[in-house]
Amino acid sequence: MSHMKYWPLLGALCANAALAGCKDKPKVELAPVASALQAAPMAASAVQFSVDSASSKVTFLMDSPLEKIDGDAAGSLQGDLFVDLSDISKSTALVKVDLRKLVLYQQKRDGDKAEYSERKKSDLQNTHAHNWLQIEPREGDVTPEQAEANRWVEFKIDKLENASLTNVAGATGDARTLTASASGDFRLHGRKQMKSAKLSITINYQGDKAQSIHVKTLEPLNIGLEEFEVNPRDDAGKFVKSVTEALSSNLKGKVAQQAPVMLDFTANAK
Repeated sequence: MSHMKYWPLLGALCANAALAGCKDKPKVELAPVASALQAAPMAASAVQFSVDSASSKVTFLMDSPLEKIDGDAAGSLQGDLFVDLSDISKSTALVKVDLRKLVLYQQKRDGDKAEYSERKKSDLQNTHAHNWLQIEPREGDVTPEQAEANRWVEFKIDKLENASLTNVAGATGDARTLTASASGDFRLHGRKQMKSAKLSITINYQGDKAQSIHVKTLEPLNIGLEEFEVNPRDDAGKFVKSVTEALSSNLKGKVAQQAPVMLDFTANAK
């Protein structure tokens, strides 16, 4: 039996799915239940940019003493940014990630002094990940509607703070770069938490018009999986144990409790 089914994975989404047969109290405080997020109101002077999904990158690396598991969800990001070029602090956004495009890779070693094995994709691990995230329908457990909702991770940015450049329209040059801290609701597995991320933002101009915007995280979004009820499940999709319990079991050293997520994408002016 692969220990992957006890692997604490990233993310993504189910508002009403019950943890059948689980009578233990949660080991951590759960994030509040939430339905799909709605875009924050946009400033009247904001320019709308739509994410170029094909070129987008979403990655994470879960590092533990005996195992490294990383995920790559290339081309999975979509959404819109509403950017006030004269006052960047008034900008908002709603982006989401398609977890069915997530591919997992693994490296293992036998001890702290051993070398990690070659990075490899495992179809079995990816199947287990789908079980944890409940993104496949299962009769009596996950409805098609719930699975479709679980498929999407959402991040609604409703605040940009500490921008190194506020009035982008008043600056000069074809590429105008700034850093800022974005914060807002992060929704995974039907639950949401307030998250923040430090971003590098470059707005590309032709003449006096903004044509595109490139955004990448400078620091990861750290997602605690158990807060979102992303816990180990068996091949039938049934709850096995919490991430906390898995970490205290014989899987200690092989799993991590958080998934640090990095984003890198371009959005084009509409």
